[in-house]
Amino acid sequence: MPGKKKGKKSGKLSKMTEEERLAYEEQKRLAEEEMKKKKEDMLTQFLKDKLSKEEKATRFNLNKLNNQWRNIMREAKSKELKKDIEILSQTFERVVDRKDAVIKSLAKDLMEAEEQYSMALRSHLQNIDNLIDLQRQRVQSLKNEYDGELEIIKEEFDSERMLMLEQISREMNDIADILFAMEQNFQERETDAKSDFQSMRDEIKNKNLEEKHALRVALETKVDDLWQQFKQALQSYNETTEERKVAFEALKDRDDKSAKEIETQMRKLQRISDQISSLKNKMANNAKECEERNKQLKEEREGMLAHFQDLKAQMNRMRDLERDKLTKLTLESNAAIKELMRQKEKVQLILKTAEMCRKLETEEEKVLPFYATSLTQDETEDVDQAVAEQPTEQLVNVMHEYLPLENFWKRFNKVTLDKLALDKEKQTLMQENQQLRTLLKQYLDGISVNDEILSQVNPLFIVNNKTNVKLNVPVVDPRVRRPAAQTVVEAAHVVKHVLPS
Repeated sequence: MPGKKKGKKSGKLSKMTEEERLAYEEQKRLAEEEMKKKKEDMLTQFLKDKLSKEEKATRFNLNKLNNQWRNIMREAKSKELKKDIEILSQTFERVVDRKDAVIKSLAKDLMEAEEQYSMALRSHLQNIDNLIDLQRQRVQSLKNEYDGELEIIKEEFDSERMLMLEQISREMNDIADILFAMEQNFQERETDAKSDFQSMRDEIKNKNLEEKHALRVALETKVDDLWQQFKQALQSYNETTEERKVAFEALKDRDDKSAKEIETQMRKLQRISDQISSLKNKMANNAKECEERNKQLKEEREGMLAHFQDLKAQMNRMRDLERDKLTKLTLESNAAIKELMRQKEKVQLILKTAEMCRKLETEEEKVLPFYATSLTQDETEDVDQAVAEQPTEQLVNVMHEYLPLENFWKRFNKVTLDKLALDKEKQTLMQENQQLRTLLKQYLDGISVNDEILSQVNPLFIVNNKTNVKLNVPVVDPRVRRPAAQTVVEAAHVVKHVLPS
């Protein structure tokens, strides 16, 4: 049976084409990966359940150990606190006595300083009064000088003001005449420029709106997909950390209750100190019985501590893993935001460049922006049929996503071809220029006679109707002459860029 099945599979694969065989193998591989992923998910869920049970048992045992250790530590801490209180009360009394002596000495110094301050203040006020009198006399003398100089300046100012007013009135009349002539000229030019600007503005606005709408739709879909992915990741993180948050709140409430119990126990310590003397006799009798019990508890404590250390290590590993996941999620979200900002800046740059290029287009490019295809009707039908087929490869999917940019690439290719044609034209013109330069140099050498020219190859030196100069075929010969290129400049371009506005 397995041989038959294998034979059927091989026969089936042999009947398939290369693309169908690749698609079949890809589908089979995806099914295997999906089964593997399901098994991994079941294993992780089992481990999580087991870890939660272990954590509950650990919390219960830790609470038992903490309660027993609190009773022992309270008794030991109460004795230490009593000794510390006695020592602190003695040191506090000594410090209070020292501070009282310091306060008395400072009060005496303060009284002496106040007497010195009053004497210094009286002498300072006398000096201030003397300075004020001197300043008043000086200000009065300066005021008299200022009044005299002010009268002289006023007379000079009035005379200069009359001359300037007469000159300004003459200049204002001249400027009014000039302004009237300029306003008439400006109004005529403004009406012409507004009509041209309005027509161009409407065309540019319509095309920009269409391109902007297409780009906006593409970017909005991409942003929505990324936002949904980010929300899903955030929701999964909140679900995983919800149990730990609840456990933390419960432990916090329990800690508050324990603090309140400690306060009540501290009040009871005073009453318990009276009972300690009677319990010492009983403690001696119970010491032997408790030794064996303490040994057993010590062994159990050591085992619990080892188990606690193992659980703590597991918890730290899980915490580090979750922290790494959160860090990765944060980095990916930041990278996505930066990529979107970069795409936004790139789109803005493209729109600005399109506006600048629109100003440099000719009337023909504005009316017919896309060149006609050079394919035949059969070739065009084949291309449309290939585009309509369902894509099977990732590269084809990417190409289908960029179909809205087909018109852009047509215009780009047209401009590139024009640039290459102009470069080729420039190269041929440079070659012709070089040939003309050589011919001109030979002609100048032929019409001039001197020692330097006669010592070299010269077209004037002719023997038997032959010269030793290899003459190039002139460019004006009709056999090699190229058709002259006619440069056409549109009237709109001349009006816009050459004539003053």
